[in-house]
Amino acid sequence: MTKPVLAVTLGDPVGIGPEITAKTLAAPEATDTARPLAVGDAPVLRRAIDVLGLDAKVNAVKSVAEAKFEPGTIDILDLGIAPGDLPWGQVNATAGQAAVAAIEQATKAALRGEVDAVVTSPINKESIWAAGSKHLGHTEMLGELTGSDRFNTMFWVRGLRIFFATRHLSLREAVEQITKPNIEHAIREAYTALRVFGNDSPRLAVAALNPHGGEGGKFGDEEIVAIAPAVEAAKADGLDVYGPIPADSVFHQGLEGRYDGVLSLYHDQGHIASKTVDFHGTVSVTVGLPILRTSVDHGTAFDIAGTGRAEHGTMVAAFRAAVDLAPYAPRLREAYPGG
Repeated sequence: MTKPVLAVTLGDPVGIGPEITAKTLAAPEATDTARPLAVGDAPVLRRAIDVLGLDAKVNAVKSVAEAKFEPGTIDILDLGIAPGDLPWGQVNATAGQAAVAAIEQATKAALRGEVDAVVTSPINKESIWAAGSKHLGHTEMLGELTGSDRFNTMFWVRGLRIFFATRHLSLREAVEQITKPNIEHAIREAYTALRVFGNDSPRLAVAALNPHGGEGGKFGDEEIVAIAPAVEAAKADGLDVYGPIPADSVFHQGLEGRYDGVLSLYHDQGHIASKTVDFHGTVSVTVGLPILRTSVDHGTAFDIAGTGRAEHGTMVAAFRAAVDLAPYAPRLREAYPGG
């Protein structure tokens, strides 16, 4: 079976992205399981290799076709934007420009079919905004680049898939979005994603919003007026869906194997559950795109950037997930054709 080609972005050049990418791609496993191609700036990658003291060469290329994919050498699609001497750990417009350009080039390569998946390192929102980007982060940027309006996040942790009915909103705004139409839509999108990634008969649980699931309306009525009716509507269409289930138990039940996926109702509800059980093993997968994208689930860690102390387990997990999920890339193109 042909090894998948993975485009791995360096992320923010002055964050920990270059370091965790270098550590991951310099390991023998990288070329044993895939054909990895870093995307970013060669001077930035070389500086990270020097900081880490790695025995790895850098092969700067201008196209995927030029990559060698040889052990001991990290191929990089060199963008020629960021130099190798930007101050570590500081918001910087040039760094933001380089981070955005890496995402753009990796995504275009995936859309052209030159790479099988995109694996992303963390970006800094202030830096990309300083560079003129209007996006809140990777996911929104990828949605625009691929012409998709169905994009959402799926966390993959120890075999459990976690989805999000709302994402980057204040808690007050997120609660306001808990309506029957919105939850029913989120259920159907999560169910579709489970099928796309190889589970033909998935079991999906929907988390409750309020303590104890609202206790019959005593602690809030969102379960009664919105969540339960959405679950029943999905069941009526033949979907194997359960809930609302109190959030203090549903994720544990999912990890035990009772469910294949859990729909979290707001950002931190799912993030806290997954990162507590396995911070370094939680992988973010963007669903709703015509391309496969996996990512680390943490930020740029400016406070330790350039020290060589960054833990790269999250990038290893994201890389391995891309290898495992690459066979489903054709399903993504069929399910989410984009614009």
